[in-house]
Amino acid sequence: MFGTETYIERRRRLQADVKSGLILLLGNDESPMNYPDNPYRFRQDSTFGYFFGLDFSGLAGVIDIDEQRECVFGNDVTVDEIIWMGPQPALKEKCGEIGVKNSAAFDKLGGILKDALEKGRTIHILPQYRGDTILKIAGLLEIPVARIGDFVSEALTKAVVAQRSVKSEEEIREIEAALDIAYEMQTTAMKLAKPGVYEREVAGAMEGIALSRGGRLSFPTIFSVHGETLHNHYHGNLMKAGDIAVNDSGAETAMGYASDITRTIPISGKFSQRQKEIYSIVFDAQRKALEAVAPGVEFRNVHRLAGKILVSGLKDLGLVKGDIDEAVDAGVHTLFFQCGLGHMMGLDVHDMEGLGEDYVGYTDTIKRNPEFGWRSLRLGKALEPGYVITVEPGIYFIPELIERWRAENKCAQFIDYNAVEEYKDFGGVRIEDDVLVTESGRRELGKPIPRTIDEVEQACNNQ
Repeated sequence: MFGTETYIERRRRLQADVKSGLILLLGNDESPMNYPDNPYRFRQDSTFGYFFGLDFSGLAGVIDIDEQRECVFGNDVTVDEIIWMGPQPALKEKCGEIGVKNSAAFDKLGGILKDALEKGRTIHILPQYRGDTILKIAGLLEIPVARIGDFVSEALTKAVVAQRSVKSEEEIREIEAALDIAYEMQTTAMKLAKPGVYEREVAGAMEGIALSRGGRLSFPTIFSVHGETLHNHYHGNLMKAGDIAVNDSGAETAMGYASDITRTIPISGKFSQRQKEIYSIVFDAQRKALEAVAPGVEFRNVHRLAGKILVSGLKDLGLVKGDIDEAVDAGVHTLFFQCGLGHMMGLDVHDMEGLGEDYVGYTDTIKRNPEFGWRSLRLGKALEPGYVITVEPGIYFIPELIERWRAENKCAQFIDYNAVEEYKDFGGVRIEDDVLVTESGRRELGKPIPRTIDEVEQACNNQ
């Protein structure tokens, strides 16, 4: 938890931005795996945690802007619960740590909200992503579930996105703490990934590192020799000589701040010549995309720059032909680079995605491009100092996609499908790092993780 003044100031700014009405922020409840007393490890709602800082279940926060009153609703533990959980501080005591003077039992919340509605007051809620929370809000407001959307507040959503997008120095320190864990995870994977080892052995070792450092995974680990599957969570392959594995993984600190790093690892300890060629193209695209990150730069233009560099490199290998700009305009790069270049990162590894990507990554004037290979770009708007983003170009040879494009004769004036055919068994390469946008440019966060071909190969062979 940060200091008391941090949470007081965050809520003060939120009130100033939203201006009137009641703001209702719900924390998460426990989520059972298979029966009520066997829950998944608890994870607090990020926005509730951002403004109220309390990391346990069964809470709601109400900010009455007009009355200048804040209250946290929840229940103190019973004696029966103490038997299983041990003694816990009273809710009032915990609220004092975040500068909230008022607390009340959770069953009082419904009456407060009903009274506000009867008086015609506005109740602001955020878009919801959990079914149990949606049902709880519907019960509190005494409305059908289908009417929840009537209370989702654009003013509140925009205010939260604006505030959470710009990271403070204390938040940056937390993100770098998560990156310290990611460094260990990635370098350990490079040492362990060998012929005859199952992917799950490496993925399990990385998760153990995150847990042993007091954190957890920031998302399910992607560690696979089938890197052409962008979000491949299967870990059952036995790795063999000549394979390369995409390792997209990250840790989350106890406070919930994330890291997100990708490296591509040669299982033999050395990249083959063909692997070096593709890796070098991706490395060059990432290096130049990183150099382009600066305040005021629209990230969709950085994405396009990366696409051009990838196409240029593939042209040098004979897979692509013709004018590079025309090829990118035609979408040729999307055969090989189907996803976005990066996303915002913070308390969520895809920061605030639950509030709506178009609110987080776009504006009223900078709209999402609906075309294939562009529509999955989560961030397109101009960058601002304090943003933390990922930069993660890749090249992926997806056999089914290649076959479909070839059958459709798509972009045939730019693509040598006979040459591409030779790469259908290649897999994929991705390189990703986390970057802070500064007043004058950018700063790559965390301790440098082996990234060049020589560095990666040395790390793989450093027993």
